[in-house]
Formats: sequence, C-alpha cells, structure tokens
Amino acid sequence: MDYISVFDRILQKKLERDPAEARRFLAFGYRAYRRLGRIFPDRRLPESKRFAADVVMRLMIKVLTKPEETCMASLFVPGEPLAAAGILPYSVEAFSSYLAGTHIEKLFLDRTSEDGVPETMCSFHRIFDGAAASGLMPKPPFMVYTNLACDGNMMTFPYLKELYKVPAFYIDVPWDRNEDAVAYVADQLHRMVEFVSDSAHRKITEEALQAAVSREAQAAADYREHLRYQRERCLPGTMTSDMYGVFLSRILAGTRDTASYTAGLLQDISREPATDALRVAWIHLMPFMQPSLRKLFSFSDRIYLTANDIVYDAFRPFRSKDPYEAMAARMVYSAFNGKTEARIDCAEQMVRDTNAEGVILFAHWGCRTTIGASGLIRDALEARGIPTLILEADGCNPANSPDGQLMTRVEAFMEMLEEKRRQGGKMR
Repeated sequence: MDYISVFDRILQKKLERDPAEARRFLAFGYRAYRRLGRIFPDRRLPESKRFAADVVMRLMIKVLTKPEETCMASLFVPGEPLAAAGILPYSVEAFSSYLAGTHIEKLFLDRTSEDGVPETMCSFHRIFDGAAASGLMPKPPFMVYTNLACDGNMMTFPYLKELYKVPAFYIDVPWDRNEDAVAYVADQLHRMVEFVSDSAHRKITEEALQAAVSREAQAAADYREHLRYQRERCLPGTMTSDMYGVFLSRILAGTRDTASYTAGLLQDISREPATDALRVAWIHLMPFMQPSLRKLFSFSDRIYLTANDIVYDAFRPFRSKDPYEAMAARMVYSAFNGKTEARIDCAEQMVRDTNAEGVILFAHWGCRTTIGASGLIRDALEARGIPTLILEADGCNPANSPDGQLMTRVEAFMEMLEEKRRQGGKMR
C-alpha cells in the first residue's frame, strides 16, 4: 500500500471540509514522519545531514502547532535577531517545499489563480499563498521580509499581511553595494530588533544578539573549513538533504542548531575517504522534486554536489564585531544583491574553493532574477574555463518540469565533464 498517497487523499478531503482539521492532520503526519526518521534513520546519510532534516521538520511541526512561537520571514532576512529572541522563523519557500511533498500543490496553485495571482510568479510563493488563502496555514504573530534576492517577496508578504492582519517589518536593501548602503541597512536592523521585541513581547538584549552573531560567525568558519575537504572528498547525501542547508544557513542563522550543523559537517567530512566522483557546484535552488535528478544525485559514486551558492554566500566570513554592521554587510554585499557580476564572481570562487569541475545553474521557473541572469552567468563562467549547464524548470511544481529532458541534458553534461577529465582538461 502507498501510505503517502493515502495520506495525501485524506488531507485533501479534510482541507475541503475543515482547514483547521486538515492542519492538525498534516501536523500529525509530520510528527509521524519525524518519529519514523528517528527510530529508523537512513544510515547512509552522515549524522550532520540527519540532524538538519530533524531540525527543519521540527520547525515545520511548530509552525502548525505553536505558531505563536514562530514568525514568518523571507529567506534572506538575517536570523540572528530572531534567534536572540527565541523565535523560530519559517520561510515561504521552506514550507512550500514540504507542502509540495503532499502532492496536492495543484489545489493551492489553482486557488492563487482564482485570486488573481499571476501564473508566472514563483511556484514556491504561489503554493504558500494558496495554502494560506485556503485556511491551512495558521496566522503568524508577525512577519519580517526584505527585497533582497527574491522578487516574489514584494507580492507575497503584502498579500499575507493583509490576509492575516498582522504587523510586518520590511528591510530595504539598496541596489548599490557600498558603505552608505551598509549604514542604511544597519539602521533598519536596529529598528527590526525593536519591532521583534515589541511584536514577540520578548526583549532582545545586546548580549543575546552578540552571542547569536558570534555563533553564526563560527558556523561560517566551520562551513568554509568543510569546503576545503570538498576538494577531494564528499559527504553522501541527496538533493533534499542538501536543501536543508539553505534554511539553516539563512533564516535559522545564529541558532545553536546551525552552529551544530556546520560543526557536524566539518567533523563528518573529515572522516570521509577521497573520491573520484565528478565534482559539480550548484547555482540556485535544487529541484528535489524531480524523480530522475533526485535518483541521479542521491548517494552517487559518479557525481556529487560540492556546494550551493545560496548556502555558500550565506556563510561568508564576518568582517565586523558590531552585530548590526556584520548583518548589514552580509546583506548589502551578498552575491544576490546588485549587478550580475557579483553572482558570477561568487560562483567562480565557489568553484575554486571546492575544485568543482563544472557548474549546474537551475533557472527556477518564476524567478525572474535568476532566469534573466542565467545566460550572462553561463557565458562568463565558460569564458573563465568553467563548463556550465543551465536547466530551466520548476523547483516546486512538477507540472512545469520535463523530467526526461532534464535527465538527458544532465547526462550529456556529465559525459562532457568525464571526457574533459580523460583529456586532462584544466580550468583557466
């Protein structure tokens, strides 16, 4: 019996009848899945990646059962102030990833279409908006969001703010990457701390904030050290297990869980033997819903992902001991802010740091920023001697992703990298 399909059908019927009941049923399913993973863990995964899966699942359960202890945040919001307040933030993208796993995402996509949300908008945002409008998602106590990286935020968060009638704080990150912009964002982060303290009724002390930023600085250092091992070793994993790193490096920044995760990565990879598998760096989201790609990259002896630019950029070295300046600089000088050249330089450095032999750029359908820049990024990287493959598909909605075509293109890319290795090809 396909228990997941049975669960999905029951969830859909409950959602049509009583959204609150459907929410409780979904939380029950997540609890059961988490318990199963703790009793029968996948021993093929290193401990650090099993830990990450448990952390993110625990967060998803809390969103559904104790929303008053959480807040809604966009992925690139600095998590340290929220960690200092003891508030668990969840992102639209994170929860949509889990909702897509229920295989009833079409209900939510159809709901947003009925409400006038354009179908060209990011499917991660559309799925979450549809789930919220359907009554499945509980009301958050407050929201924090930014214009950094994701254009979907500028539609989703105003929409959800009006839907839920809750306070929201917006962080405006200027396009220009300079010190004036850092000071401007730092001033906003001071006000964000005041907003979170008032909204959560929890005072954020300077000591707690500094401790959170210090933990994140150490997490970044451990992550960077772990990359050094990636040049010849790899941690077994899956696309799904690698995606957890996106959430831990971003909205959960500054938490003890993130510090434990990166320390675990470093410890785990130091124990791995060298591998001859192809080393590929990844740009943007990973299509963990694609059956063929998921199978190809899971515990593969032929190819492995050395790093993802969303995580790599998040764990950049901290330049300041002042917590507000440190967080602001990380946002302003993010590879996802400003001109495309910053993202190209970040990708090249990521390749050099991990000795990757090629790059796969996933142009997620609905992400105008990445789709618009994908050709420029590919051409620039290839001009620097780095083979680059663009995959155009949807990371959350399988209806927009031709699975067979994606697999054919990745296989051809791998064969090209293998041939280049046989010929002793070197990057310039």
